[in-house]
Amino acid sequence: MTALPLWTQIREDWVAHGRDWTRPGFRAVAVHRFGVWRMAVRPKPLRIPFSLMYRLLFRRCRNHYGIELPYSVQLGRRVVIEHQGGIVIHGNSVIGDDCVIRQNCTLGIRRIDAPADAPILGARVDVGAGAVILGRVEIGAGAAIGANAVVLDDVAPGAIAVGIPAKSRIPKDSR
Repeated sequence: MTALPLWTQIREDWVAHGRDWTRPGFRAVAVHRFGVWRMAVRPKPLRIPFSLMYRLLFRRCRNHYGIELPYSVQLGRRVVIEHQGGIVIHGNSVIGDDCVIRQNCTLGIRRIDAPADAPILGARVDVGAGAVILGRVEIGAGAAIGANAVVLDDVAPGAIAVGIPAKSRIPKDSR
């Protein structure tokens, strides 16, 4: 995976968010991209003003829009955060290309004694509103997580996971 220049990534995200720079989801993703970019600034003393700016922007996105997306998340290309409010993504999470995450979603750890066990989303995963994905759970490419589902186990590629706890099934048309 080759790293794209910051402005190229932000432009891709802008297009993915409907070419609307005022969307809170776009702003949160742009702040995330900036946070990742600033970690590559060398030497470290030159990074200080960028780090201060990142912290201010991150806190604004978290407190004002309700989107917590730390720079340590491995975020794929063209990820769309559909609506603002109540989105919490653990810092060790991995989100693949072209994923859609809606309001009130949580991607987090399941146990306090395993702080690095965060979810891994494949490419083109669609996460419904209010979904909760906990622990080291792998969501396969093209899977869909239903609204308010609580995912505690792996989901196969192309499957749909719904319910509390979520049960996954592969749609008949894709078998």
